[in-house]
Amino acid sequence: MKIYHNPRCSKSREGLAILEESNTQFEVVLYLDQLLTKAELTEIIQLLGISPIELIRKNESLWKENYKAKNLTDMELIKVMIENPKLIERPIVINNGKAVIGRPPEIIKSIL
Repeated sequence: MKIYHNPRCSKSREGLAILEESNTQFEVVLYLDQLLTKAELTEIIQLLGISPIELIRKNESLWKENYKAKNLTDMELIKVMIENPKLIERPIVINNGKAVIGRPPEIIKSIL
């Protein structure tokens, strides 16, 4: 099990607490420090069963100022997220081939 975690995000901290309370082993990936590869991010998107645009934090000023008005392809969106990981929704938890975005954090319990 893995959690893609941003310690500065309250929802991500809540998601981490849920995993800690579950008494299961998991890996914490600090994705702002350990940048995701194209293959990793593509796999996460596939496991989530969403399109790349659905993984983007659209209220971030970085998104609004630089990308919102552009018509980007899925591959271009993935590249934007790799280059700007703070645009990735969080936390993301992966367990046994299933993945969820922990918003709200309680949804993480559905894949434990």
